[in-house]
Amino acid sequence: NYWNAASFVTSSSYLHFSTFQGETSADISFYFKTSASDGVFLENLGNTDFIKLELKSATEVSFSFDVGNGPVEIIVRSPNQLNDDQWHRVNAERNVKQASLQVDQLPLEVRKAPTEGHTRLELYSQLYVGAAGGQRGFLGCIRSLRMNGVTLDLEERAKVTPGVKPGCSGHCTSYGMYCANGGKCVEKYNGYSCDCSKTAYDGPFCIKDVGAFFEEGMWLRYNFRSPGTSIKDLVSRTLLSSTDPEITVPDLNLNKEELSFSFSTTKSPCVLLYISSYTQDFMAVLVKPSGNLQIRYSLGGTKEPYNIDVDHRNMANGQPHTINITRNGRDIVLQLDHYPPTSYSLPTASDIQFNSPKALFLGKVIEIGKIDQDIYKYNTPGFTGCLSRVQFNQIAPLKAALRPTNASSHVHIQGELVESNCGASPLTIPPMSAATDPWHLDSASADFPYNGQAIGDGVNRNSAIIGGVIAVVIFTILCTLVFLIRYMFRHKGTYHTNEAKGAESAESADAAIMNNDPNFTETIDESKKEWLI
Repeated sequence: NYWNAASFVTSSSYLHFSTFQGETSADISFYFKTSASDGVFLENLGNTDFIKLELKSATEVSFSFDVGNGPVEIIVRSPNQLNDDQWHRVNAERNVKQASLQVDQLPLEVRKAPTEGHTRLELYSQLYVGAAGGQRGFLGCIRSLRMNGVTLDLEERAKVTPGVKPGCSGHCTSYGMYCANGGKCVEKYNGYSCDCSKTAYDGPFCIKDVGAFFEEGMWLRYNFRSPGTSIKDLVSRTLLSSTDPEITVPDLNLNKEELSFSFSTTKSPCVLLYISSYTQDFMAVLVKPSGNLQIRYSLGGTKEPYNIDVDHRNMANGQPHTINITRNGRDIVLQLDHYPPTSYSLPTASDIQFNSPKALFLGKVIEIGKIDQDIYKYNTPGFTGCLSRVQFNQIAPLKAALRPTNASSHVHIQGELVESNCGASPLTIPPMSAATDPWHLDSASADFPYNGQAIGDGVNRNSAIIGGVIAVVIFTILCTLVFLIRYMFRHKGTYHTNEAKGAESAESADAAIMNNDPNFTETIDESKKEWLI
C-alpha cells in the first residue's frame, strides 16, 4: 500500500473510483511528486456539494469543499517549491466541527465549522483522481492515497486507463541514500531495492555485516581468477577492480586498492589477511606476538617489505576492531576503529604497482612458493576469532563463501565456516580526537585528571577516595552491630509484672496488698457492712 502509485502523463489523465462516502467525516492523505506548477489532485461532486484537493501553484496546496453553507477553502503555503520532483505528503481532514490541511511538516491550517448550518457532505458523482470537469489535471506521480482509512488501488486501475501508468519512476532520486556501504539503488516501478552484490554487507539496505567464526587451523582462500581462465580474463578484472575506474589497469596490476574488515581475537600472533601474487608482491595484515597490529607491503624495488606498525594499541583484547586501508600509488591511509586516519608513504625506491594478484587468504596462508619468514612464523597455529565484512576493492570473500553468488566458485575453505557477527564493529562508539585520546602518540600535552601523579602522602587520589568510602561503610556496619548486641543483652531473661512492692517480706498476698495500698482496708470495711431493708 505504501508504494501503490500511479503516474499521470498528460494534464487530461484521470482515474475514477466509486463515490467517496464522507458525509460527516473525511480523512484524505497521499504523497505526490511533480515538476508541474499546478493541477487537480482529486475531486468529487454532488448537486451543490463538493470536495477537492489541488496544487494551486508551485508553493500552494488547496483543500476546498461545500456542505451547503457556501464554499470553504484552506490553503497551505510552502516557503520552498513543491514542484521539485521530490515526494511531499498531503493530509486533509474534515468533520462537523472543523477542517484542516497539512503539507509535509509545515504548520497545520485549521478552519472552524459554523455553529449553525449544514454539516453533511452529500456527493453523487464518481471520485476523480487527476483531471475532472475540464480542469487541468495533476501531472506527476501520486502514491499511497488513503480515504477514510482505505487505500485506493491506483496501480490496478492505471493498468486499464489510457494516459496513466502504474507505479512511479525516480524512487532512487529520493531514497537512494538509504542504500548504505556502497549498495546500488535499483529503480522499480513500485519502489526501489538496494543491490548489495558488490559490497560485504547484506540486508534490504546493505547494513547487515556478513562475518564468520574461525577455529584454530581454519582458513579461506579466494582466487582472483576461476580455475581454467586466463589471468587477463575480463570477468576477473571486473571483480578485482575498484569502483574507481582508474584502479583497473592492464594485466590486473593495481595502482590502488581499498581494503576494509573488522575482527576480534584473543590469540596472537596470527595472520588476519594475506594477498599473494604471481610475482613476489604481497600485502599482509598481521597481529604480532605483543598484540599490536602490523601492515606489510612488498611491491618490489626494496630488499625488505615496508611495515606499518601500530604499537600503541593492543588489538588482541577480544574486542571488535575495524581496519580500513586505502592505497593510492605511494600514499597509504590507515584508519583503526573510530580514530582519525593516519597517512603513510611507501619508500621512494618501492614500486607502486601491485603486480598480478593471485589469491586472498583469511585465517592462514597456504601458498606454494617462498613466503616471508615472519609471516611463515605467525602462520602457526593460525587465526582464532571472528572476521566480518571483509572487502578488497569489489571482492567480498566471506560473503562469497556464505552466500550463493557467481563468485562462490572462487572460494576454497578448509574447515567448517560458521556464520557469525561476533566480529562486527559496534557503531555506537563516538570518535575521539587526538587531544583527548590517551593512546595517541602526540597526546603528551593533553590534560588528564592528575595524570597518574601521586598525592601528598604518595597514595593515588583515586585510591584514597575508594579507601575512604570503604572505611565509612565498615564504620557504619560496626556501629550497627554494637547497637544490636546491647539491645539483645538488655532484654535477655527479664520480664515485668505488676507485683506489689514489699511482697517479699509479707506473710501472704493479701497482706502485701494491704501494706502497699492503705485504701484497701477501707474498701474491705465498706464491703462488710450489712443493710436491712
